[in-house]
Amino acid sequence: MLTSPALRSAAMTRSLHDDVAGRLEAAGQRYTSSRRQLVAQLGDLERPHAIAELLELDGSQPQSSLYRNMAVLEEVGVVRRLQGADDVARFELAEDVTGHHHHHLVCTSCGTIDDVEVSPAVEDALHEAVSSARRERGFRTDVHRMELLGTCARCHD
Repeated sequence: MLTSPALRSAAMTRSLHDDVAGRLEAAGQRYTSSRRQLVAQLGDLERPHAIAELLELDGSQPQSSLYRNMAVLEEVGVVRRLQGADDVARFELAEDVTGHHHHHLVCTSCGTIDDVEVSPAVEDALHEAVSSARRERGFRTDVHRMELLGTCARCHD
């Protein structure tokens, strides 16, 4: 039986929230409405955001609560912190939570971080390079990440 995109999206959202709730429970934390709202907000975004940007989008949580909730979500592996070239932390849902593998473009001028997906051929080449380095050094790899540093379109125009 085929399901509509809306039903698949709702099922993925339920699965995401179930996963987050389980991680928090395992760490002795509660999945509060504020944390649920933050996870939903991060899930709707197309790139990592700084706390200040999250507050601009939805100021319903006090800044101090947002920082505390983000710290807890990061601690249990739900959120990943990315450091922009401007030393401002930006946050996104962790790949193992979303199942969405991607890389990042980091602007060295304004610090913005954008998600970028590369072609399967590039992913295969990256995987081979990582495997080769692992074999040569006897290093065990868990994941690979690529960040491309440069200047975004807004900064170099």
